[in-house]
This record gives sequence, C-alpha cells and structure tokens, in this order.
Amino acid sequence: MEKEIMTEVATLAGGCFWCTEAVFLELKGVQKVVSGYIGGKTVNPTYKEICQGDTGHAEAIQITFDPNVISFGELLELFFATHDPTTLNRQGNDVGTQYRSEIFYHNEEQREISEDFIRFLTQEAVFDKPIVTKVSPASTFYDAEEYHQNYYNQNKSQGYCSFVITPKINKVRAYFKDKLKG
Repeated sequence: MEKEIMTEVATLAGGCFWCTEAVFLELKGVQKVVSGYIGGKTVNPTYKEICQGDTGHAEAIQITFDPNVISFGELLELFFATHDPTTLNRQGNDVGTQYRSEIFYHNEEQREISEDFIRFLTQEAVFDKPIVTKVSPASTFYDAEEYHQNYYNQNKSQGYCSFVITPKINKVRAYFKDKLKG
C-alpha cells in the first residue's frame, strides 16, 4: 500500500524571489515553489508595480511541501540560513519594502512555530543584529509573471544568478546535504 502524500503550504518573503525559489526547489519534500506577491493592497499586481514599491506587496515564494518529508520548522531553518533577517526592507543591493523579510502563516501552528523560531534565534544570538522578520497572516498570493518562475534554473549564466544566487545554492548544498533531493 502506497503512503498517501500530504501537502501543506508555506509562504515566505526573503528578498528577491529568484533567490528564495532556487534554494527551496532543491529540497526533498518540496513539491512546488511559485514566485509571487503577497501582503499588499494592489489586486493582481505586476512586477513593474511591485518594483515601484507602492503596492505594499513583498516578493515571496509559496511552497507546497510534504510535512512527512520536511517540516515547516525545517523550511524556516533554511529560510533564515539563506537571507539576512536583520535588514529592514533590504537584501543585499535590493532595497524597498518589496524585499522585506516576512513569514506569512497559513494556520496557528505555523504562526507559533515562526514566533518560537525567531525567539530561539534571538535568545541564541545567532545574528549580530536584531531580527526584523515579520510574522503575518497569509493574504491573497498573486503568482508572478511566467518568466519569473524557475528563473535561476533557466538563467544560470545571467550575472545576477551567477553572483548572487549560485553562492546561496552552494551554501545549501554544503550545509543541508541531508535535506536535498537526489
């Protein structure tokens, strides 16, 4: 008898969605990662509108995962290991509210796990500066335009991919080998 595959959804904003999408696509138990926009007021926003910074949305990814293979807490572990949660509205050279660090929870358990994880990282002084990652209820998630989906894997030789995303992928491959797909 085959084991039934369960799925849950996690929505994370950690700066540029090209970076976060590429990292999470590497993980066992992750079935799908969609780049998109969440947390703002504009209905059906476009990338151009997001980049202007006045929609209120964050660039984010929505992860469909099997919690029997990888837990929400393990996803958070990788989330915090692969972006800077101490910079407000910024990741590297990307500046603006659309690049904020935020966890959009889909249920009370995700909210509690998120808040407990941030508390743990703070108590353990994992980062030199205070964590500014917000924990907010998930709202409508809008898929980004098709050319943003699976961006890294389709554009590895592009400069941004080579210099910004590849080092993140290499970090995940070095430190989280047991969580990687085949």
